[in-house]
Formats: sequence, structure tokens, C-alpha cells
Amino acid sequence: MMSDPFALDDEPSDPPPAAVSPSAAWLDGLNPEQRQAVETTEGPVLVLSGAGTGKTRVLTTRLAHIIASGKARPWNILAVTFTNKAAREMRERVGGLVGGAAEQIWLGTFHALGAKLLRRHAGLVGLDSGFTILDTDDQLRLLKQVMEAEGVDGKRWPPQALMHTIQRWKDQGKPPARLKEDEGGDFAEGRAVALYRLYQERLRTLNACDFGDLLLHCLTIFQDPAHQDVLADYQRRFKYILVDEYQDTNVAQYLWLRLLAQSHRNLCCVGDDDQSIYSWRGAEVGNILRFERDFPGAAVIRLESNYRSTPAILAAASGLIGHNADRLGKTLRPGLPHADDGDKLVVRALWDGEEEARWVVEEVEAQQRRGVPLSQMAILVRAGFQTREFEERLITTGVPYKVVGGLRFYERQDSRDALAYFRVVAQPADDLAFERIVNLPKRGLGEASLQAVHLLARSQGLPLTQAARLLVETDELKPKARATLAALLADFERWRGLMAGTGPADLAQTVLDESGYTGLWQKEKSPDAQGRLENLKELVAALEEFDTLPGFLEHVALVMENDSRSDGAYLSIMTLHGAKGLEFDVVFLPGWEEGVFPHQRALEETGARGLEEERRLAYVGLTRARRRVFLSHAGNRRIYNQWQSSLPSRFLDELPAAVVEKSGETGLFGGGQGGWGGGWNGGSRAWRAEEPQAWAAPAPPEGGFAVGDKVFHQKFGTGRILNRDGNKLEIAFDKAGVKKVIDSFVSLA
Repeated sequence: MMSDPFALDDEPSDPPPAAVSPSAAWLDGLNPEQRQAVETTEGPVLVLSGAGTGKTRVLTTRLAHIIASGKARPWNILAVTFTNKAAREMRERVGGLVGGAAEQIWLGTFHALGAKLLRRHAGLVGLDSGFTILDTDDQLRLLKQVMEAEGVDGKRWPPQALMHTIQRWKDQGKPPARLKEDEGGDFAEGRAVALYRLYQERLRTLNACDFGDLLLHCLTIFQDPAHQDVLADYQRRFKYILVDEYQDTNVAQYLWLRLLAQSHRNLCCVGDDDQSIYSWRGAEVGNILRFERDFPGAAVIRLESNYRSTPAILAAASGLIGHNADRLGKTLRPGLPHADDGDKLVVRALWDGEEEARWVVEEVEAQQRRGVPLSQMAILVRAGFQTREFEERLITTGVPYKVVGGLRFYERQDSRDALAYFRVVAQPADDLAFERIVNLPKRGLGEASLQAVHLLARSQGLPLTQAARLLVETDELKPKARATLAALLADFERWRGLMAGTGPADLAQTVLDESGYTGLWQKEKSPDAQGRLENLKELVAALEEFDTLPGFLEHVALVMENDSRSDGAYLSIMTLHGAKGLEFDVVFLPGWEEGVFPHQRALEETGARGLEEERRLAYVGLTRARRRVFLSHAGNRRIYNQWQSSLPSRFLDELPAAVVEKSGETGLFGGGQGGWGGGWNGGSRAWRAEEPQAWAAPAPPEGGFAVGDKVFHQKFGTGRILNRDGNKLEIAFDKAGVKKVIDSFVSLA
């Protein structure tokens, strides 16, 4: 029986397994670049592996080659992945080549391997080997306790924000001792670092770690002059180190690897700088860009033969990513012969988001008729809020789908919470909805108060809201709880009174804002908080399509009942981040507009760096496709419950014109800021029609529009120009109110 690769005892002292002769078949099936990556075993090696170039095969064959050729025993090899799934798959594939020896490789995720090392040396950082690893909820609860003990107001200084800061410090390999007291900014009046220190002390008292500690404590041990013998032992032990997805490493992971590789220097890192898309969770693309400088004499091997996509898709992806400055450079080429370049990428301009959803689903059905199974098609969006309109359309047409890596729009926590508020407004007797939100956000209603409401409701056979209304008129509840509950009931009465004269969307926004639910997520500093706010805004936008709040709630109930169960295949919907590593025959990429993709927040927060990461994300989207890519952008889109005229994404201009086929609805422009082979006609932004299906926006009058002109917009109707800023007009429409639009969307009335 093979020894447990995560056991705490010393490595086996018995002779290594019988040598396995390297099979010629392993190497004969590799192309020259792959073979070079497998056989270049000595010294630092960077394998730049483009999308679809056989990275996993290279990694597993390299591991098998090192073992089979007798260069090292399995337990002298360290192989690091980013997910448990990848680790399992790699071990299975190596086992298929060299048998049971694969079980003794130190193979796992950074966290798993860090935990293995730390349990061996826990005493050096004040822990014992049986320490507990806290999950995110436990971490937050512990940090709240620390803040409360120090008298820090959790409402003014959200614990989630401090938790996020502490996680970033740990990603950067910084324990409290390496931070200056002012590095936490003004959080808790400059006390962030002190709170971090107290949090770490509390963890030690509990004999616990969070995930960031698993590497941070290892770094503390390795960098301590008093424990250099520990580091030296592992440096001698690991003769070969392999790392997958190196472009996604953070600073702490980089330092950990660099320290372990200092003795033998046989560090092989496999990654793709063009697919570094996780800076928001600590990944540092500079780790891969600096590899040759950090490891002098390193061999850099580029895997550029793509075995996934057609030549047209590869040309589009290479043309797009070539606009990034911070990259090591490689060009994908077909790894297999193709009879032709394949179908061009379709770029479709549509009037609005609803039309876009209709077009995408119609094209999905057309592809089905051509023999493409649903399981080989995917809709990839930049942000989670974009899925709603596609889900609505798919349910209407009966096309089975699944949201990969997340819940359907109306099943998400934020959607369910908001819907519960709306349900109580529309139907006071909805006890399930009232229970969900009576203390959300936290209102200080304790278990005793809520239990009293439940007891009265059951004994009298009343809805919870009616029981609560009776209780607040008595002395059964404590004064504070009575006042809080009375205020909430008054809020519901006031919102209910608005139903007759207020549109459903405006009413919904009022409820979310005045209840404090929007503020709950605005204060939250976790990585997904912004996405939840976007979901709420998209939910409010959905109500614009309905005349009444009850009508909307009935629609949602029917949508959630019709969950598109199917014994057959599903169409996949997911974010571009979630699609990394996957592939499909046909990929749909909607929402390629400025502000949506590239995302406005990324541009505002990190400028040029943010733009380059957004472009890498676009590259990832394109390279998920084997055969067909359909891109789309809408001239008008309701974003955060406001109609906006949208410019096509600059990324569309960066696609080589030779591999793009564009089309669009009459009256819409169809280029980006540069224009594909035709381009924008001066300042009028009218598309110069050069093909039968091209389009042209109405040209402004000679001399342009003037403030006071009466104009007509196809979506918003007639209105009068209030202000003009270049080609952007602010117009007071007769029915739609004040909107900002591009001048090429309007004509003189």
C-alpha cells in the first residue's frame, strides 16, 4: 500500500520503486516545443503555454519523465496546482504513465502543501500540529470579536473591509511585524495594523489559522535566521519543483517557491501571461513577467501550437492581445492542418439588451439545428448581472440552461432578499418573506422578541406582520425592540401606500434604499459585494417591464418554477472569469460595450493595468471557442436602471478585420472608436456603409446640433437638447425624461 503523501512522518527510506523505462510513445506524441519543455529538466524553466496548447499533457509527461529516467525519487518532487481538481487529475494522469510512484509525489494546491509543511513545524510559530483551519465565516466572526473587544464601531468601520485588507497583506507575505502602523490608512483611526496583530494573537490562542496563514507562517519559518536548518532540509529534499498556472501566483506564493528552489534551482513554472485575470484576488502578473530576471539563465519555452480553435479564432485572439504592452509575447498558430481558416467571427450590433438576448437565443437554436449540441455552447458574460435577460429569454423559449459557477439570477441571495421585501409590501401575510428580512440588515431584534411574535401568531392564527402590529402596542417587548419593530411595520405601510401612484421600479428602489438593504452591500468590502449591488440594480431594472409589483412577483414565481430541468444537455451561462480552462464548440460573447467590457470600474481603479487585464479577459473568452464565436453589443442598454447609449467596446476595433463579419439593425452604428476598414466618418460618428448589410446612423445637420433644438430618438421619442458636450447630448425627452445620448442616435424633429 502506498504511503499517504500528506503523512507527517519522514520520507520513505526504502529504495525507490523499480525504474520505469521512458516510453518512446510519451515523447513521440509531443510536438517539438512540448518535447523541449518535457526534456529540459535542469535549471529554471518557464513554459509559456498559450490557450489550447497541451499544457496539462506537458506537465504530466514532464513529471513522469523525471521519475522514469531516475533523475529523482517521487518524494523529491514538489508539484503545485491551484485547485484540488487539477491536483487529482494530474496525479491520475501521472499514475497512468508510471504507476503507483505517482502517489508519493508532493502534489497539491498551495494551501494543501502549506498545511502539510506547517503541521510538521507548527511549534516554531506558536501552534501545535493539530491546529484548526478557519473558513471565511469563522474568520469574520473572530475579527468582529477582536474589534468589539477594542471598542471599534463595526458600523463605522466594517469588519469585512478589514478582513479584505488583512487577506491582501497575507497575500503579499506581510505579517504584522513587517508593517508600519500607518499602512492601514485611516481605518479605525489608524488602528488597522494593531487590529491585525491582535487578530493573529487571538488565532494563536485558539490554535487556529486562516487560509492566508498556511503560507505566511511557512514564510516566517523559512525567513527566520534561527530556523535556516528547516529551510535547508526542504531545499535539499525538493530536487525538482513544478508549478501550474504560474501567472495566477500572488507575492506570498512566489516567495515560498523561490525560497524552496534556491538549492537545486530546478524550478519549472508553466503559465500564460496573457491569461492573468485574477488581480482582484491577489494574483500578480509581474511574477511571470519577471521570471528571467528573478532566475538568471532561465530557459523560456513557448508553446504556440493550438489544438483547440480554428485559424480565424486564433488570428482574432492574437490580434487582440497584441495590443497589450506588458506581455512576454507569443503567437498562437494552428497545431493541426485546417482545410480553411474556419468561419469568421460574427459581430452583431443590436438596439438594446432585450434585442441582444433575443438574437443570441435565436442563434443558439440555429446552431442546434445545424447539429451543435447545447452542451457544446456557452454564453460568457463580463458580469453576473448580465445573465438575467438571457435567462428570461431562454425560459421563454424553453431552451435548457445552467448558470455555471453560480446561481440563476432570481435564486441568488441578494435577489431572494430583495424579493422578500417586495413580497411583504405586496402581501403582508407572506410569513416566509417576512421571516427572511425582519432582521436583515441587522436591526437589533433578538431571538426573544422574534419568538414572542411567533408565539402570538400561532396562538391567534395570525400572519406574523399582524401579530407584530399587536405586540408593538403592548409592553410584551422591550422598549428598544418595540420601537424597532414599529418603525419597520410603519415602513411597510408607507411603501404599500406608494404602490398605487409609483412605478414598480421606483418603488423597488425606494424599498431597497430605505430599508437599509442597499446600504448593507455598500458597506460590505468583500470581493463579491460590488457584484451583489449590480444584481440589485439589474433586478430593479427588470421591474421597468411591468405595470405592477404583484405582476412582477407572479412572473418571478413562474420563472423559478420553470427551472428548465432536462434529462439532456444544457446551454452553459457563466462569467468570463469562471470560463477559464473550459472550451466549447460555439461561444457567445455579449455586452462588448465601453463601460461593460472593458468594465468601467476596472478602468477607474487601476487605469492602464486594469485595461490590460480586461483585454486578457477578452482573450480568454475568444480562446474558449473551438469553431464559432458570436460577439454582440447594444446601442442602448439599461444599466443600473437607467437607459444609456453605449459605444462599442474598443476591443472590437482590435480584432483583425479579415476575420470579422459584422452586421446590425438598421439605424445603428457598428464600429468602435477606430472603425473596421471603414471607420467613423469624422465627428458625426456615422458609419460609412461599405457592404450591403452595413448600417448608417442619421447624420447630424450641417454645423451639428444646437442647444434648444427639438430632436427625435427612436427609443425615447421627441425631446429638446439641454446641453451639448462634443458628440454627447443631454436631452429632455417628452416622456422618457432627461437622458444622455450620442448625437448620431437622433435627428431633428
